[in-house]
Amino acid sequence: MTLPEKIPENSVGLIMPQVQHFTEPLQFDCGRVLDSYQIVYETYGQLNADHSNAILICHALSGDHHAAGYHSMDDKNPGWWDNCIGPGKPLDTNRFFIVSLNNLGGCKGSTGPNTINPETNKPYGPDFPIVTVNDWVRSQVRLGEALGISQWVAIVGGSLGGMQALQWAIDYPDRLRYCVVIAATPKLTAQNIAFNEVSRQAIMTDPEFYNGHYYDHNAIPRQGLMLARMLGHITYLSDESMRAKFGRELREGKIKFGFDVEFQVESYLRYQGRSFVDRFDANTYLLMTKALDYFDPAREYSHNLSAALAHVTANFLVISFTSDWRFSPERSEEIVRALTDNKKNVNYIEVKAHHGHDAFLMPIPHYLNVFSAYMRNIKISGENS
Repeated sequence: MTLPEKIPENSVGLIMPQVQHFTEPLQFDCGRVLDSYQIVYETYGQLNADHSNAILICHALSGDHHAAGYHSMDDKNPGWWDNCIGPGKPLDTNRFFIVSLNNLGGCKGSTGPNTINPETNKPYGPDFPIVTVNDWVRSQVRLGEALGISQWVAIVGGSLGGMQALQWAIDYPDRLRYCVVIAATPKLTAQNIAFNEVSRQAIMTDPEFYNGHYYDHNAIPRQGLMLARMLGHITYLSDESMRAKFGRELREGKIKFGFDVEFQVESYLRYQGRSFVDRFDANTYLLMTKALDYFDPAREYSHNLSAALAHVTANFLVISFTSDWRFSPERSEEIVRALTDNKKNVNYIEVKAHHGHDAFLMPIPHYLNVFSAYMRNIKISGENS
């Protein structure tokens, strides 16, 4: 996307991030406590008089609070889910008040490894608590309360965000009416955990990592984080999408018999890796992948997902994508079966798409139409029937 000459009509426009400070200690699953912390968030649309039109957006591994709109007219790209948030879009800001936050442990302003630990006056670094999806949900409950929202009309997320939405429905069933789980899974497969471990090892074995204290050395584990992102990015795409985009095209049209960039796909992956290093923190990447690995809400119910979902009261929309091999449709179907076992209200759609796991971020017409239709049927108090 080139620089916008003007903000598109269906955009939420120019957005200013906000900060909510908390002084009540937060207990983490790992046993650690944060005595105080802050959460950065953005809002889109207007909160109605009885606060009944609020939707919470939970972000994925490399996401943040900036889900829609622009921070300035100089922005080259809008927020990461601008396809879905705005006037007339699935998450219609003419009807809904949307809240999107940067999770604790993130690197975009919320308290995390790259923020100052008040006990040491240095960045937390590797001393920041290991976080879980449950921890995030508890902190999100407090954010909602600070904003005067006792019940969300919906909690929505893709990938790791969808896992947070699912955990919300389990832990706080009376605090949300609808739960939208997109391209997610009830737990990671061994293969997925393996991918995350290789990514972490790439970072932790980088000579510039310094056991996570690279801030003190004015360093960045650049090579390790770049490799982690390259590996992760491959898993977010499908073979079909990579073949369609790159094939086996040579960058200079001929074989050079060397180890520098020759194929277009190599150039693309290196670019993705380098650009990621400039906008993301390595310690945060470690935390986010661990939160993914640990997520398994059925563990506390003798590994029975149906039992875990027995007490949910939200209406569910579950969406998967045919080419998503990272979190395949079969994983979404596990969630749907567990819900139907309990006779819960669930709608499920498997969208035909060649984009791989990243499909949930793409403007795929069928996907957006289904998402929009579902959200339009949600009733908000004060609206005409």
